[in-house]
Amino acid sequence: MTISVHQHPREATVVDAAPKQLFIGGAWRPATDERSYEVEDPSTGRALCSVADASPADGLAALAAASQAQESWAKHPPRERGEILRRAYELIMSRHEDLALLMTLEMGKPLTESRAEITYAAEFFRWFAEEAVRIGGDYAVAPNGSGRFLVMRQPVGPALLITPWNFPMAMGTRKIGPAIAAGCTSVIKPAHQTPLSMLALAGILQEAGLPDGVLNVVTSRSAGRLMEPMIRDGRARKLSFTGSTAVGRKLIEQSAEQVLRVSMELGGNAPFLVFPDADLDAAVEGAMLAKMRNGGEACTAANRFYVHTEVAGEFSQRLAERMSGLRVGRGVSDEVQVGPLIDDTQLGKVRDLVADAVQQGAEVVTGGSAEDGDGYFYRPTVLSGVPLQARMSREEIFGPVAPITTFTDEQAVIAQANDTEYGLVSYLYTRDLQRALRVSEALECGMVGLNQGIVSNPAAPFGGVKHSGLGREGGKVGIEEFLETKYIAVGGL
Repeated sequence: MTISVHQHPREATVVDAAPKQLFIGGAWRPATDERSYEVEDPSTGRALCSVADASPADGLAALAAASQAQESWAKHPPRERGEILRRAYELIMSRHEDLALLMTLEMGKPLTESRAEITYAAEFFRWFAEEAVRIGGDYAVAPNGSGRFLVMRQPVGPALLITPWNFPMAMGTRKIGPAIAAGCTSVIKPAHQTPLSMLALAGILQEAGLPDGVLNVVTSRSAGRLMEPMIRDGRARKLSFTGSTAVGRKLIEQSAEQVLRVSMELGGNAPFLVFPDADLDAAVEGAMLAKMRNGGEACTAANRFYVHTEVAGEFSQRLAERMSGLRVGRGVSDEVQVGPLIDDTQLGKVRDLVADAVQQGAEVVTGGSAEDGDGYFYRPTVLSGVPLQARMSREEIFGPVAPITTFTDEQAVIAQANDTEYGLVSYLYTRDLQRALRVSEALECGMVGLNQGIVSNPAAPFGGVKHSGLGREGGKVGIEEFLETKYIAVGGL
């Protein structure tokens, strides 16, 4: 493993070009009390810039703008709603490099991964541009023949959208795309650590012709202080959140007062199962993708590796060789493969989880410590012999740590994999078709990676079960979260 500290010459230019104010009713404006907060570069621990720190009054102003624009936007031709998304897709792709660098600076991920996320984010706009004109309905004869049933789909109304820091643009387009396509206005609150990508996206949508008030962006250091008044206000009709299960529970409670329709994409504790007949080359490659995408800071990241005793030694050794060879450093260098964790809090959590596992008897195969110097870097780590009672067997790691536990019995490992409150995604590797289907059906989760380490795709439904969330994003069902069903009974026939 080597550390890179390469300085990119365009950093200041890209940061200076990004909007720093609130975007409300189609206008850029400061916070009402002129407050701002600093956005940190996690690879250095130093400030990149300052952005507006919205007050509750700013949030309510954004909701008022969304509410005022809702009626006209709902009547906007679906084809034109789709064309706006299509134009935004093309603008994103035309500014691919600058947007990727901006994301790397505020979030830390390597440029290679930022470029991939920009493409992934843009694809949500392209997908929902096509779905905008496919919102259907139904017509049927009543069973007794005396009337007719008309069923139509209408926009649910103004939506509140809250996005996390780990995928600063894709988690936004995954919500904004279906909202726009369905005819819903929205107020979006990006994570305070990574506001710049979302502010840049708002500028792109405005340039693409999105009418004033359809999308409003409010940035704030304190999400709870800003969002709770909007949730309890009564004008919003939808809340979509991506983040931790603990915060999701609080938001569901707050949403109950106004009976908001909620979508929750929450935490994960993904098991990664390797059976003795697995293709080990594919399994190691899949493990690298499932564990190290975004440096492990993903709700879909493999969190618990269960490897059959017959192949555990070889799998651990090969995974450790790959992990130890990763190049760690500031993501602005094309050679870097692993960036920093998002902040000191997350770095401390990863340290504590590894220390707990080692104290419980786990062995460090590679890594196992933070890097000295600036930034929040943690070495890619493989642990073997991790006991089931270790905290990381129950808690989401959100870092570059792969804990390996062995198993011998299929039913027992399925029980272990399901022994969690979470149920977002599971991964399994086997060449036995019957086992593949049997285990996939038995795993309690919303998604399964069968012999592959990435499940996310704009054309597929993303979401989990149990405490991993409610609803689905992406795919054909993604737009359903922003539509209500209205039934009209026609008589006199």
